[in-house]
Parts: sequence; structure tokens; C-alpha cells
Amino acid sequence: MEMMRSNDGAPAATNGSDAVRIAAIDIGSNSIRQIVADVSPDGKIRVADEMKAMPRLGAGVDATGELAEASMQAALAELSRMATLARQVGANRIEAVATSAVRDAANGGAFLERVRMETGLRVRLLSGEEEARLAFRSALAHFELGVGRTVVMDIGGGSLELAFAADGLLDCLESFPFGAIRTTDQFLGERPRDRDVKMLRREVRRAVREHVPLKEWHKARVIGSGGTFTNLASIMNTRLGLQDAPNGHGTVVTRGDVEETLDMLAAMSAAERAAVPGLNPDRADIIVAGLAVAAEVLDLLEARELHVSAYGIREGLLLEAARVEPRAADPGEARERSVREFAERCHYEAPHAEQVRKLALQLYDQLAARLGCEPGDREILADAALLHDVGYHISYERHHKHSYHLILHADFVGMTPAEQAAVANVARYHRGAPPKKTHENYGSLDRSLRRRIKRLAALLRLADGLDRGHVAAVERVQATVEKTRLLLHLVPVPDATSLRLESWGADRKAELLAKLLDVDVEVEA
Repeated sequence: MEMMRSNDGAPAATNGSDAVRIAAIDIGSNSIRQIVADVSPDGKIRVADEMKAMPRLGAGVDATGELAEASMQAALAELSRMATLARQVGANRIEAVATSAVRDAANGGAFLERVRMETGLRVRLLSGEEEARLAFRSALAHFELGVGRTVVMDIGGGSLELAFAADGLLDCLESFPFGAIRTTDQFLGERPRDRDVKMLRREVRRAVREHVPLKEWHKARVIGSGGTFTNLASIMNTRLGLQDAPNGHGTVVTRGDVEETLDMLAAMSAAERAAVPGLNPDRADIIVAGLAVAAEVLDLLEARELHVSAYGIREGLLLEAARVEPRAADPGEARERSVREFAERCHYEAPHAEQVRKLALQLYDQLAARLGCEPGDREILADAALLHDVGYHISYERHHKHSYHLILHADFVGMTPAEQAAVANVARYHRGAPPKKTHENYGSLDRSLRRRIKRLAALLRLADGLDRGHVAAVERVQATVEKTRLLLHLVPVPDATSLRLESWGADRKAELLAKLLDVDVEVEA
């Protein structure tokens, strides 16, 4: 599935005649979120508008057994605005669901009746298992789950949901009362003590062990959805200079980094946490509880890392309402598809892009070891080569910079924010000035990421020069390093009449690669 965002507020579906405009509202324990989007039969989602509010319906429910009147009044006002927006932007259907706080409160039913009377919305009350199913449906659409075992962990304000799947097929669903608001109220308070965090983790461990056959899911891939995880991703990405990452989707966080971030935040007051770069101040008082629950689940599963999903129940609800069943994708498949579909939407010049990609990968396979390339670099180079000229969609002038911005804000499947930033920057530097620390888009990045970008940009610049005439005249490039010389032997396609333009283009764009390898470059046709 692919997410495309728009703020046009158009009154009708714009994603094709078969697309249906649907509004999905998730009434959670911490926040109420609405998304209005056009959903096509193949699962593409084009976002028309979004709205979010944080009335915290779940606050105090465990202590009193009821939703607080002030929280209900705030929620009713926000839901009225959301219903009005959905109708004004032409939603054909409005699907609204309520989760843990409303489910557990004695006056939850009365609240939903008030919602119906005051806003016209008919709200479906979800069970914990239904929440887990929607979170899994969303993860299946946004990650490549076709191979191996996966656990989708959704942490809301009132509950923790776990969905277990093997090779993309759902196996079981579990729900536990360990949401971030609820566990903050029960265990932690504003400045949690170490023993309070440990007590919470022991309770999570006891409950999960009782209901989950952990041996079957050891070392499974873990995907986390909900505000706890998107805020964790934002903190981690800010440290890497990726504060412009659109939503943190796809961020990979090691279990060690989860534990370290938990320890750091637990030692602070809520006011101190509110100032942590990347953390939403509105979540500062409940982030420790959410991370403690997440860390304990990761520990129980012996998972090495966590993959962050920026999508959850709302997106699952959209797909359910449109009767779209996401297909499990094998590793690399969905990423390749989403990159190509994005290139097509930008009306890219496919023959040139494919030729540059082919030659860039030939160069990579011969020179990667000398350049010190890392695992994953080949995929970054392949994607950047395919997309390097998408900026033409805006204009020829400064098209490399337009490519950067288009790629950076696209929605790709199977790509981390760091990988997406690398793809955008490598495409950005296929022409023009080489990467410099004075460039804002480059200089603010983590040092290791800058090195990756510079190496791959050097290869892409050369590959682009080897198709200067956009006629795919070079069949193969053979790279040989001889002490202080890099010899590039160009093998023409059978019907090529001359490689003079390609030789000139390669010679002109080899400077960065020559500098990195500390050699002179000679082109031989």
C-alpha cells in the first residue's frame, strides 16, 4: 500500500474514478485522530486532510471507573469539528471507532450516545482483539511481511495490543491493559522512581508470559505503532540530524537504544522531558510508561531491534472500510514497487534512469570494497539512480534540488528515514556542486551518513555522465584500479556509432570519485 498526502481539501476523490473518499476517526484513550483519504481498490491511500486532538479520555478511568465530564466535553467538541470537516471535504463514509478508555468506562455507552446525538457519528466500540487486527492490517500494508515471523505491537493510552503473524498470515491476537496513560496513573506518576519502572515491567512480563507462547516468537521482527514509537523515532532521528524526516515511519531502533532512551527519560522530570529534542511536549508525562512497556516486550521476545510504523488503527480502518486486503510482500518487493510507482507519477525518463541505474550498479560492484561501502548501500544507490531526475517534474532548472525535495517527502515502503535521506541526497548530488558541510541538507546529518552519501554520489555522478546523450550507448563499464590510476573501459552496445559524448561526460563527472579514491581517472572507449 502507498500513502500520498495532499492538503487540497478537494470535495471529491482525486485518486481515480474507483477511489472512495473515507474519513476514519480513532477515539483513543490519549488522543482522537481523524484521517480523510481517497482509497483505491488496489490499496493506494491519498490523504486529503487530517485532524488531531488530545482530550485524554483515559485519564483517571482506572481510579473512578468513569470518563471525566471535562474530557467528554472536550472530546465532543473535537468530534463535532471532525465530523464537519469530513462532510465538507466530501467524505462518502465516516468510520468512527472507540478503544480502551470508552470500552472500560462504566459511562462509555452513555458517552457514545452523546456523540451520536451531538455530532451524528455512530461510533463502533472495538474490542482489544479488533484493535490488534486493525494495527496488523495497517502494518501488512506498510511493511514487507511476506517472509518470517512478525509481532505488531500497538501501544495506546489505555491498552497494549499484540498481533502475531508468520509469513504475512495472522496467527493470534492479544490485548493487555498496559497503555501509556493507564500505566502512568497506576505505576509511575510525574517523576518515576527506578523501582516503579521495574514494578511496571514485572507486571508486563507476568501478563505476557501467561498468554503468549514466547518460545515460538523469540527473535521475531517487531513493528511498533502508536505515539510512543513515533516519538521514540523522532528522538533517534533528531540525534542523526534527520529532524526533517516526515513522520519517522520505518525507523529502526535497537533494543539497546530503547533501553538507553528509557533510562534517560525516566531520570528526568516531565518538564525536563518536554525539552528533549524530538519529543512532543504533550507526551512528556506518559512517554516513560510507554517505553517501559515496549522495552519489556522487546526483552521478552529477545528482539534485536524495533521497526517504527507511523500508521496504525486509522489506516487499518480505511482499508477495512474500503474492503481492501493488503498483500504480504517479500523483502525488497514493496520497496522496489513503491519507488517505481513514485518515479512514474513524476513522469521520469525511464530509459535514461534505467541505464544510469545499470551503470551505477556495475561501478558499485567493482569499486564498493575500495570505497568502504556498507550493507544497504547498493539499494540506496539503485533507488537514487532511478529517481535522480524526477525533479524535471518541477522544472529543468535546479532539477537536482527539486529531486531532493520530492524524494525526501515521498512515502516509500521498506525504507528507513536514514535511507530515504540518503537516497534524496545522493540524487541531489548527481550534478552540480559536490556535497559540502555548508549545505544545510547535508551538513546537519550524522557523519557516517554523510560519508555514505558522498561515496554513492560519486558513483551516480559518473554513471550519469556515462549516459550524457540519453541514448544508452554503453553496454558495460569495466573499472580497473592501477596504483594511482582508475581506468574505465567502456563497452558499447552493438549498434553504437560512437562513445565520444559518453567518454566526455564520464571524464567531466569523475572528479569526486577520483578524489575519494585518490587516483587519476582515465576513460577508454
